[in-house]
Amino acid sequence: MLNMILNERELREARAQISALDAALSSARALEPMIAGLPPEVAAQVMRAMKVERSELSSLVSAYESARDRGDHDALRQRAGADPGLTLIVARIAKSLSQKELAWRLGLKEQQIQRYEADRYSNISLKNYTKIAILLGVNLRAEILDLKEFRGIECLIENVSKSDIKKVLKHGRDNGWFSNEADESELKRFIADNKIAFGSPSLLRTGLNVRDHSDDILLHAWRARVSKRAREIIADIKPQYNPLALTWVPDLVRLSVYDDGPKRAREMMLEHGIILIVEPQIPGLMIDGAAFLEGEIPVIGMTIRKDSVDNFWFTLLHEIAHATLHYRTGLRIGFFDQAEAEAVDEQEAEANSFASNVLIPEERWRRSAARIAKSPSVVERFANELGIHPSIVFGRIRKERDDYSIFSQNIGINKVRNAIIGSF
Repeated sequence: MLNMILNERELREARAQISALDAALSSARALEPMIAGLPPEVAAQVMRAMKVERSELSSLVSAYESARDRGDHDALRQRAGADPGLTLIVARIAKSLSQKELAWRLGLKEQQIQRYEADRYSNISLKNYTKIAILLGVNLRAEILDLKEFRGIECLIENVSKSDIKKVLKHGRDNGWFSNEADESELKRFIADNKIAFGSPSLLRTGLNVRDHSDDILLHAWRARVSKRAREIIADIKPQYNPLALTWVPDLVRLSVYDDGPKRAREMMLEHGIILIVEPQIPGLMIDGAAFLEGEIPVIGMTIRKDSVDNFWFTLLHEIAHATLHYRTGLRIGFFDQAEAEAVDEQEAEANSFASNVLIPEERWRRSAARIAKSPSVVERFANELGIHPSIVFGRIRKERDDYSIFSQNIGINKVRNAIIGSF
């Protein structure tokens, strides 16, 4: 689990990770394989992320051991929240019962308890859940609350205009989300399933603001579609992810030189446990990229709202930064971004810095004549030296000079969407 340790195997794995992080943070020789090939600025960001990871793992270990050894389950229960399945597991740990011992008391095989806990009791019958809850001293209670979020799926679109509902349905039909017969009820279920499982996308970084979009049906629907596609891939591939394994990222950037670079990037990312979904935006949503979690696996969604090579690669690396640097400090809530937005908080600034330095290392950029060049040939020669697509360099020049009238024919306009249709 990302936020909890729930058994001895996970405890051993966490301790092993802490030991590895301790070794890397205290020894340049041990650290080198983890940052090989990364620009110095990015390596420094990775080291900060490693410290955050170590601190979080230590907290997870402490919460588990306090519950197991002393029955002090407050920290572990807080991480479980209101999840009924996790609550049963926390109660078992706090009563110092192994899975085998709980199974014996219930007259079951140990493997059955292992299966229950593996899926957090999500497939258990209410009768059997109640039986285990009573044995573990867990109070099972149902209440009907007069709160908006508990008034059923009707509340999801009660304040949404009919035009927005029609817009989402049309977009969904045109892009294969729904059948041609889909109606408002199907849209409610589509969004509700995702909201119940994963909560609300809340913050959209746009312009100089971070706006609350928790009631934005366009964002709800788009994320629901990206999540659905990602879950299908995860169920089929079962990827594994290590947020601190980043030595593959420079190789990813070098794929930009190929016409089918986005497709190759998706395949490489999948090999390293990140799901990339390209899903056109719903008209009016104005989103370029997103990064969030499905279970423990990062999902990056992109719309190709601005169809250019430079925009694709910067947005992609910006979202990869969120998936790596902010794996434990924001990715579960999610990041929903516009590429042209200025850095509105520390995490967005970190993601921008990561993307800029991975694409074009700052040390190389400072010494390059391309920074002040007026001739495309100088810029193209610099891009060839770096092994990246020239559009990436032209795009950086336009942004740094704050002049989007220059090199407008050199950023790879209309080169991405057609290349990835049918591939994503």
